[in-house]
Amino acid sequence: MKSLLITCRTGFESECAQELTEYFSNRGAHGFARLQRDSGFLVFESADGNPLPPVQASELIFPRQCLAIGEHFSELDTKDRISPILEWLGRHINSLSDIWTEAPDSPAGEALNAFCRSFESALVARLKRDKWITPAAPKRLLLFFPSGTECFLCLVDNGRTPPLRQGIPRLRFPSDAPSRSTLKLEEAFLVLLTETEREKWLQPGFTAVDLGAAPGGWTYQLVRRSIKVSAVDNGPMAQNLMDSGLVQHFRDDGFRFQPKKNVEWMVCDMVEKPARVAERMATWLREGWCKRTIFNLKLPMKKRWQETQSCLAALREQAGRDLDIRARQLYHDREEITVYAGPLSRR
Repeated sequence: MKSLLITCRTGFESECAQELTEYFSNRGAHGFARLQRDSGFLVFESADGNPLPPVQASELIFPRQCLAIGEHFSELDTKDRISPILEWLGRHINSLSDIWTEAPDSPAGEALNAFCRSFESALVARLKRDKWITPAAPKRLLLFFPSGTECFLCLVDNGRTPPLRQGIPRLRFPSDAPSRSTLKLEEAFLVLLTETEREKWLQPGFTAVDLGAAPGGWTYQLVRRSIKVSAVDNGPMAQNLMDSGLVQHFRDDGFRFQPKKNVEWMVCDMVEKPARVAERMATWLREGWCKRTIFNLKLPMKKRWQETQSCLAALREQAGRDLDIRARQLYHDREEITVYAGPLSRR
């Protein structure tokens, strides 16, 4: 693995490059990034020709996918894109579980989605005819098209990479949710917690505080799991949440509020400087007001990777105890990252 295809949120290519450079440097490897701003992807290559250590996107904050590049076709003939791909496969592998064709999650990539669907359908039909497709095969083929004539070919290990196209969990907005921000907390539960942790830590009857709750997008995700919520915000809450009997509304400042009893969860999606949010989250954990928290850090326009590092370091230091911290830039995030922090535990 000497070169990686990295996909990310459009506009965060530089942050991905900085994070990967530090990640590999800490493991004794060195590399460099080739990127174009607002492309939604980058290529990270070994600087010395030695293989890069294995990496998964779940270990990092900004990348959505980290895929080993098997081949890069830079000038495909639009009249016959399939032949070079079949030729490469014939020299390197004899079976595949599936074929996925993707484009960047960007305006330019969106224009290629119809082509990707058509090309994938044609290639799957061809490989099925030639008996290349075997559901039990350990690898699937992922073809990534930044343009109609350029393609990155990646062989993906099914056991190591979650089966999510473009690395994105596709969620449906609930019709009775009060705001689309509800999808951020739903995705956070899916991405930052394991299935076992969700079953264990999101039980009916648990208690939670939602700081900056109005109109209730994040409270909605807790209520649907029958968790009792103290919703803190000077603004109004959605009536259907208040009618649930599970929500108590406190018209107060989220940075001053303190619960009368400790709770299992505190969640927070307040628009504020990230350092101030991290400091307040550390206070909640240090004082034991909550056992676990999920919160968003709204990042500045410049030096976003440095701000991310600074806030997470401050959280660890100010919490006064060892923490399990997991941070990701989720699909439903924008200029922000989502962080889980709680007691150290075996995942």
